[in-house]
Amino acid sequence: MLLTITYTGQKTTDLGYLLYKNPYRPQVFELSYGKAYVFYPEVSNARTTVALLLDIDPIDLARGKVGAAGGGLFDYVNDRPYVSSSFLSSAISKVFSTAMTGRADAHQVLSDSPLDLMATVTMLPCRGDQEKLNNVFEPLGYEVSYESSVGE
Repeated sequence: MLLTITYTGQKTTDLGYLLYKNPYRPQVFELSYGKAYVFYPEVSNARTTVALLLDIDPIDLARGKVGAAGGGLFDYVNDRPYVSSSFLSSAISKVFSTAMTGRADAHQVLSDSPLDLMATVTMLPCRGDQEKLNNVFEPLGYEVSYESSVGE
């Protein structure tokens, strides 16, 4: 799973201060179900993008089960590493916990201001009724769009 957040306002390089993540130093965070990587694929005065890459380890998921029966391949072969769910939410909570408090020390004015941000979750399958996703996110003020890399 990959979450990118792009900032296109003034002083876009200040995004690193707001998130407490240095744009020039990739970071790795250990999670109980894998690792989260934070890096900036794009840093300029006009546009800055931060990426949160979530690498879920299916073996860690299987080992963490309380009361799991005899094991077998079923525990290790599943689709959970490819499903956007609470895994991404908890990774965001851990990795960006300081930013989520709204505290930005020397950049508090920027933190308190509305920001021109665009968040994208890549590889989120949307099969069936796309209206369901619209009904969840549009009332919250989000613009929802869909792209497919596979012909329909």
